[in-house]
Amino acid sequence: MNEMVYEKLEETLQSILQSGNAVELETFTNDLRPFDRGRLFEEIENPDSRKVFIESLHSSNAADLLGHLSPDCQAIAISLIERYRLGRILDDMENDDLAKMLDRLQQDDAAALVEVMSPEEASVVQQIMTYPAESAGRLMTNRFVWIYPEMSVNESVEKLRQYSRVFETIHYLYVVNNKHQVVGVVSFRDLLLADAESLIGSIMSGDVMTVKPAVDQEEVARLIEQYDLIAMPVIDDHDKLIGIITVDDVIDVLIQEATEDIERLSGSGKEITFKTRAVVAFARRLPWLVMLLLIGVVSGTIISEFEETLATVVALAFFMPMIAGMTGNTGTQSLAVVVRGLTTNRIDKKTVSKLILRELMVGVMIGLSCGLLIAMIAYFWQGSMTLGFIVGLSLLTTLIIGTLAGTIIPLILNKFKIDPAIASGPLITTLNDILSLLIYFGIATALIARFPL
Repeated sequence: MNEMVYEKLEETLQSILQSGNAVELETFTNDLRPFDRGRLFEEIENPDSRKVFIESLHSSNAADLLGHLSPDCQAIAISLIERYRLGRILDDMENDDLAKMLDRLQQDDAAALVEVMSPEEASVVQQIMTYPAESAGRLMTNRFVWIYPEMSVNESVEKLRQYSRVFETIHYLYVVNNKHQVVGVVSFRDLLLADAESLIGSIMSGDVMTVKPAVDQEEVARLIEQYDLIAMPVIDDHDKLIGIITVDDVIDVLIQEATEDIERLSGSGKEITFKTRAVVAFARRLPWLVMLLLIGVVSGTIISEFEETLATVVALAFFMPMIAGMTGNTGTQSLAVVVRGLTTNRIDKKTVSKLILRELMVGVMIGLSCGLLIAMIAYFWQGSMTLGFIVGLSLLTTLIIGTLAGTIIPLILNKFKIDPAIASGPLITTLNDILSLLIYFGIATALIARFPL
């Protein structure tokens, strides 16, 4: 939203709250878009104003509000809602959003909320929470339209009208048999274009893509993206339709996964936002940095082992930061390419072989280009052909190894079902620093012994 428009909404809300006009507040808050409603609520600092804000909302809009709040604000909002009204609001929440919210709460607090819900809705949410974290089962909702192949188009449209306010999406109507197994799908467009007396079985598509509840959410997102779907049906082991995953939840997954990958690539490991307190951010970053610090000490040990070589040719020290930095940079580039590719492509032996071969060629080409350039710079700067050759050959070798390290390490982690983003930028950079210094001083020691400067 345009910030000027949002600021106008904020000013209007403050004006209404100050005036105390309950009717005007109810009209204003219930007409807001869900995202704007959540953002405005989080910006309110006065607890009494927050309570009045929530009380002005209809149950369905209050449910939407909870689904758009951060965990901390969710807890605050729940504490402001009267118990007699809370059950209705929780029943109106989307199943997946409610399960996610309950998951973040303490066990006793979550149980207390489930107690105020209707038995039917509580049972559905509790079932969703039994599925693995970040799986299709955790994303699905049971609010969808299903019809029988023997129904007519007119009967199906009538069912749509009857339940339209309950269901999350009506883009697709899933066709099931008497065992509630998926046998087809009909789009809303198909219904509009079909004759009113036509049977659903005659217009449905029998080619329905489905997933099991244990499938990873990234796989679901990949399938929806690849096949341009708006929703994905979820079936159990008996092919019974138990829920659907809508595209808006998939967008949330893509944002979440991208955020997690960026956090791990940067070495922070856990979620750190603009609102994270300094102490929390410190605690989440420190372990990584301490580990990398200890690994970095190895670099100092390597340099001390080649102290004699460095004393003989002091000019070698001039190029140490460049050698180490370039190796880390190229490794991080390859790492970013591979981590991104793993989220959008299926990985098999052929794909892996082609990827490694390509990155090897890229590493050779980058190494030759940069190695030749730095060799010329070293020669004209220090006036030594041997020094130029040492620096150029070292950079060529380390760039090739750095590129391969940034490619192979995440592939190995992925093979063992470990998130490849764990091979973070700082970790790859630190490991490449160690390798680059070993190679650099190893080549320098060998060549200086044969060709003194």
